[in-house]
Amino acid sequence: MEEIVDQSLREMRETFASGRTRSVKWRKTQLEAIIEMVKDNEDKMCDVLFQDLGKHSTEAFRDELGFVMRSATTALNCLDKWVVPKKSDLPLLFYPSTGKVISEPYGTVLVLSSWNFPISLSLDPMIGAISAGNTVLLKASELSPNASAFLAKTIPSYLDNKAIKVIEGGPDVATILLKHQWDKIFFTGSPKIGKIIMAAAAEHLTPVTLELGGKCPTIVDHHSVSKDMKSVAKRISGGKWGSCSGQACISVDYVLVEKSYASTLIEMLKPMIRSFFGENPKESGCLSRIVTKKHFQRLARLLNDPGVQASIVYGGSMDEEKLYIEPTILLDPPLDSEIMNEEIFGPILPIITLRDIQESIGFIKSKPKPLAIYAFTKDENLKTRILSETSSGSVTFNDVMIQYMCDALPFGGVGESGIGRYHGKYSFECFSHEKAIMEGSLAMDLEARYPPWNSFKLTFLRLAFREAYFKLVLFMLGLKK
Repeated sequence: MEEIVDQSLREMRETFASGRTRSVKWRKTQLEAIIEMVKDNEDKMCDVLFQDLGKHSTEAFRDELGFVMRSATTALNCLDKWVVPKKSDLPLLFYPSTGKVISEPYGTVLVLSSWNFPISLSLDPMIGAISAGNTVLLKASELSPNASAFLAKTIPSYLDNKAIKVIEGGPDVATILLKHQWDKIFFTGSPKIGKIIMAAAAEHLTPVTLELGGKCPTIVDHHSVSKDMKSVAKRISGGKWGSCSGQACISVDYVLVEKSYASTLIEMLKPMIRSFFGENPKESGCLSRIVTKKHFQRLARLLNDPGVQASIVYGGSMDEEKLYIEPTILLDPPLDSEIMNEEIFGPILPIITLRDIQESIGFIKSKPKPLAIYAFTKDENLKTRILSETSSGSVTFNDVMIQYMCDALPFGGVGESGIGRYHGKYSFECFSHEKAIMEGSLAMDLEARYPPWNSFKLTFLRLAFREAYFKLVLFMLGLKK
C-alpha cells in the first residue's frame, strides 16, 4: 500500500506541476464529468447506499445524489466569476501603486470522507478542490464499503485519473496517507479522529479543514410559536429521524423546552413519528439502519444506562441482528449520563425541561460549542441573546438542517465542532490560497542619501512624502479640509 500511495502522490504532484489543473477549461471538464457520473449511475448509487446504510432511494437522492449535482452545477456556473482576481482599494499612501488578490490552488490535497453520507461527503469536498485547481486523493470510509468500492471503481472512468485518485482502506491506510506531506487536508468525522488528523498535519505545517460534530441543541419557545407547534414538531422529527436515522452531525441532538409544555410536545412528536415511518418503523423501509454492530452496541449502552432507561417515554426497542433502533424519546435523562455528554449520532431524542426558556442560553453555554443551534422562536430578544451569548458553527431559526443545503452560506464548525468552512464559493475558497499582489511605481522617488541599513527608513519617508503631497493637492483643490 505504501508503494501505491507513493506512486499516486508522485503522479498527482507531477500533474499539478505541469499546470494542467490550473486551466479553467480542465476544471469545468471535471465538474461536468461529476454531474454525468451521478446521472449515469443514479440507480447504482442508490443501491450501494441501501446496502451500506439502508437508505431509502428518496433519502439517498435528497441528501446525496441531488446534493452533489447541485453543488457541481453551482461550481460550474460560477467558476468564471470565482477565478477573477479581486481588485483591492489601496490607501492614498500607496498611490499610484495597485493591489489585487488572486486565488491559486494549494496543490495536492487529501480528502478523508465519512460513512454517514459516503457519496456527498466524498464528492462535495472534491468539487471544491477541483474548482480551485488542485489535484485530489480521496479516501472514502471503510464503514460504508459498498459506496467506497463504487467510488474507487467509477471515478477513474469519468475524471482525470492522473489528477484525481481514490484509495480504499481502513485506519492503517489513513495512517500511511497521513505520514506524507500534503498541501491541504480535508476531513469529515469525529472530534476524536480530528485531533489525530490535526496532529499529523502539524508535522508538516499542513493547513486543515475539519468538519466534525457536536451536540446540536434545539430550543422550543412555545410561547411565541404556539400557533405553529404542528410545524415545529414535524421539523424536529425530520431533523432527528429523517436523515440517516439521526446519524448526521447536523441532526437535532436534544431539545430544550419549558417543563410545563414538555408533555404536550411529546404527544405531538409521537404521531409525527408514526406518520413518517408507520406503526412499525422496522418494516417501513424508510428508516436507515445503524451503520455497524459496534455503533449499535454503543447506542444500546447509552440507552441501557438505568437512569436513561427510566426516562424513555416512547420507543426504545432494539434489534441487533437488523441493526435497528426504534425512534426513541427520552424525558429528562440524567444530565451527567453519557448520552447527555457525547454526540448521540442515532435515533434517540432527549427532551430536557427548563423552568424558563431563557435558561436555555446558559445550558448551551455550559456545553462544548455545537456545530449548529436550532431555535423555534419569534421572540426577537431571545434571538438576540442566542446570537450574542452563544457560539456555534451556525444558527437556524424556525427550521432545522436547511443551512447545510444552502450554497450561499458557509458550512463549518467552531471549537470542538470543527475548523474551516465550505459549500458553494466557500468550497472554492477553502481549497485556494488567496495571494496578495501589489504593483508599485518607480515615479516620485527620493534620492538615496542614507546608508543601506536605513533603506526601510527611506521607504517610509518616500511613502510619507507621497501621502503628504497628495493631501496638499486635494486641499488645494478644495476636496479635503
